Amino acid sequence: MANVYLHQLDLNLHRNGFKMVRYADDWVVLCRSMEEAKDALSLIQSWIDNNGLQLSAEKTHIGSSLKPSQGFEFLGYRFESGRRYVRSKSLKKFKDKIRLKTRRTRGDSIEQIISDLNPTIKGWFGYFKHAHHYTFNSLDGFIRRRLRAILCKHQKRPGSGRTGKNHRQWPNAFFAERGLFTMHEVYVLACQSR
Repeated sequence: MANVYLHQLDLNLHRNGFKMVRYADDWVVLCRSMEEAKDALSLIQSWIDNNGLQLSAEKTHIGSSLKPSQGFEFLGYRFESGRRYVRSKSLKKFKDKIRLKTRRTRGDSIEQIISDLNPTIKGWFGYFKHAHHYTFNSLDGFIRRRLRAILCKHQKRPGSGRTGKNHRQWPNAFFAERGLFTMHEVYVLACQSR
């Protein structure tokens, strides 16, 4: 419904020379200067008022995505300092999904758990593959720690999968041999093929 209703706003901004990226009722207007951004916001506010709608005060702001702490969030990403990051809320949601699938009390084999994890990891990476690369290495480590903790539990040992002993017993290659999708590795391969 938002796409149909807001189409007139798209046309209005386009007629006035503004470039807008919109998905349903979330949008970003791309401007070259602060004055242009203020003009765009004024035009949007006028159209919104005339159509009985209201802008979200929480989501509406003017800033430069090239400067630290002035960026914006859009569709799960954070655009700031000229880079794309995964929004912290999106990271938390992904980690929560991984935690649910990697409970220490899970009795399945490590191969079964990896098989269950891979579609979630691949899907998330497919969407966020344009984020800053350090995100992937960090998340890969988080996932392997969770799996090492499960393996400790299978051996009836305490542990959170963080110790050097755990890393030596189950190195990264151990998980790779069992088919764990590794985001950082796929990212690096994609960069090399460009």
